[in-house]
Amino acid sequence: MLIHVHPDNPQPRQIKTIVESLRNGGVIIYPTDTIYGLGCDIYQHKAIEKICRIKKVNPQKAQLSFVCYDLSHLSDFSKQLSTPVYRLLKEYLPGPYTFILPASKLVPKILQSKKDTIGLRIPDNNIARMIVKELGRPILSASLPGEMVEDYTDPEIMKENFSHEADIIVDGGVGGSEPSTIIDCTGDTPVLIRQGLGEWHE
Repeated sequence: MLIHVHPDNPQPRQIKTIVESLRNGGVIIYPTDTIYGLGCDIYQHKAIEKICRIKKVNPQKAQLSFVCYDLSHLSDFSKQLSTPVYRLLKEYLPGPYTFILPASKLVPKILQSKKDTIGLRIPDNNIARMIVKELGRPILSASLPGEMVEDYTDPEIMKENFSHEADIIVDGGVGGSEPSTIIDCTGDTPVLIRQGLGEWHE
């Protein structure tokens, strides 16, 4: 099902429909401030497994991130952050960044890797953040697979490619083609893992 959502002022009724699907174990394709992502409720194991099947990855080895509404969510799912790291997050978020942080015990077991880390995002995108706010907890997110740029930027093509796998495709307009910048904050100093859309000056 394709649902059109206004990128600047997401319609509450549409957001409610999307969140109901997530609560019922649905998988969605939704816009972020970078490329469109695959998303599900972090506590719906079957939905997590489904995303991993679509991505052809093992849940504990997958590069999946939590999309949060604000920094208060972050503190639930990561261990206590040092003041410099917290300041860093506050400076760069919301924005096109994924921060790798030490995972807390609240991270569902299916997602706990041997490294005990979690990727956390707060995208600068009204639709993504309204979905998370309405759900009341983060959504698990993975980048959308695709060979051609259109595969992960054009909602109509996403509908053709993924209508059997995703319950809802959220059309928030044409998506970006560059992924988020990944910063590892688990050591003493932040380390750039992948340069993406977000500017990063070490």
